Amino acid sequence: MKMSTKCRYGLRALADLALEGGNAPIPLSQIAERQKLSLKYLEQEFASLRKAGFVRSVKGAQGGYLLAMPANEIIISDVIKQLEGDLLLVDEPIAEADPTPLRRCLYETLWQPLNLKLEQEMQDLNLAQLIAEWQSGSEDNPMYFI
Repeated sequence: MKMSTKCRYGLRALADLALEGGNAPIPLSQIAERQKLSLKYLEQEFASLRKAGFVRSVKGAQGGYLLAMPANEIIISDVIKQLEGDLLLVDEPIAEADPTPLRRCLYETLWQPLNLKLEQEMQDLNLAQLIAEWQSGSEDNPMYFI
C-alpha cells in the first residue's frame, strides 16, 4: 500500500498548522513555504479538510486557517479517510457466491487481519501524539548554526 501525495501532503500541512498555529490563523502560503508544497495544491487539500471539520478558515488580511478542534481530538484515521478514501490494504469483498478456498483463506488469514490492524493503529493515533513524537525526536537531533 502506498499513501497518495494528497494524503501525505495533507497530513504534513495539518501537522504544520497544529505546530505553528496556536490561536492565530496561519496563511496557507506560510505552510506551503515551510513545507515546500504547492500553494494551489494546499488550497484544494484544505478545502477538503475544512468541509470535514478539521480546520476552519478566517477571511481577511490577517486571515488563514486554524484547527477547528484540539489536536488531540483529530484522529489520524479520520484525516486519512477524508483525504484518501479508506485505509484498506486490499479491498477484496468475499461476498461472491463461490470464492475459491484459497481466496477465502488469504482473505480471512491475511488481508482482513492486516486491514483491521492498520485501521486500529491509525485510530489510536491523534494529531497531538504525532506532533509530540516529532518534537521529541527533533530534540535528539539538535540543529547547530555557525
